[in-house]
Amino acid sequence: MFQTLVDCGLVMEKYIKENISSEDPVNIKQILGNFSTDIIGSCAFGIECNSFKQPDSPFREYSKKAFTRGRFSSFKAAFASSHPNLSRALGIRLTDPDVTNFFTNVVRDTINYRLENNYQRKDLLQLLIDMRNEKEDRKTRDGNSLTLNEIVAQCFLFFIAGFETSSTTMTFALFELAKHQDLQEKAREELVTILAKHDNQVTYDSLSELKYMKQVIDETLRMYPPVPVLPRMCVKDFKVPGEDVVLEKGTRVVCDPPRRSLLQKPEVFDPERFSDENRKNIPQFAHLPFGDGPRNCIGERFGIMQTKVGLACILKNFRVTLNEKTQFPIKMDPAKFIPEVLGGVWLNLEKL
Repeated sequence: MFQTLVDCGLVMEKYIKENISSEDPVNIKQILGNFSTDIIGSCAFGIECNSFKQPDSPFREYSKKAFTRGRFSSFKAAFASSHPNLSRALGIRLTDPDVTNFFTNVVRDTINYRLENNYQRKDLLQLLIDMRNEKEDRKTRDGNSLTLNEIVAQCFLFFIAGFETSSTTMTFALFELAKHQDLQEKAREELVTILAKHDNQVTYDSLSELKYMKQVIDETLRMYPPVPVLPRMCVKDFKVPGEDVVLEKGTRVVCDPPRRSLLQKPEVFDPERFSDENRKNIPQFAHLPFGDGPRNCIGERFGIMQTKVGLACILKNFRVTLNEKTQFPIKMDPAKFIPEVLGGVWLNLEKL
């Protein structure tokens, strides 16, 4: 899948170079949203979205719609979390039926096409198709092969986890680097130096060597966590230390991982906080952008690599500066599940 990430990055590079001048303010979230849509569409659903050529395509529109809150979204999410079985019995949906139907049809049509034409490609959907076909070796807990709804659910989960979260992280990373030109230059210097050792190509090995960029990403996730809470369930009775409170087995709890009070100058964007030397000073559980334990995010490596590819493609070609269209102080849009700046993050991209 890595080559798909790189190919989508090259498409983004070409689009910016051919369509955006250094004087044109750009809503960077839209650019990165197109980039992420192309990646997830290809890796999860096996389709070419071409979001830069078709920004209003149905896949792009339904992708954005999936993250827009309805009137009672918060109430339904809270109720479904605390009463999952009752929610299913009552038919409470967290996703708009139009969104569900669209992605279901995409998966069904893609599966039918591949089976009818004996076509295969290396992506998540193909893995799920193979699992369904290997009835003797791979079965779900009730002994049946994967159903269409289960395949759709896995693809949609991959989409939810990898689309908005990564584009949001890249947006805020570029926002902070635009504010702090010295940090941007340091990240670019590391990038250029390492790419020079790899024939100036964005490769898996070259991105793995980008330690400072990883620090930038970690600090961005700390200041702007795309998933600010961690829902969990107690698996045994637990007495809160120092308190006369016992959380009984089966109790659903919501953890707040970004413990700003445990860090020095938490309001300051400081990637050095996550250097090899300083990382050990971060208190345990004060930074959990991907959760922890057996229910941590299985897409962590994919998400980090996707973010690195996006940032690398922009920073090696453009100097990023703030545009006056970005409203200060920034405020988050209450209609979004994932943090998004009201009015957008507007930047200028100056060709290097």
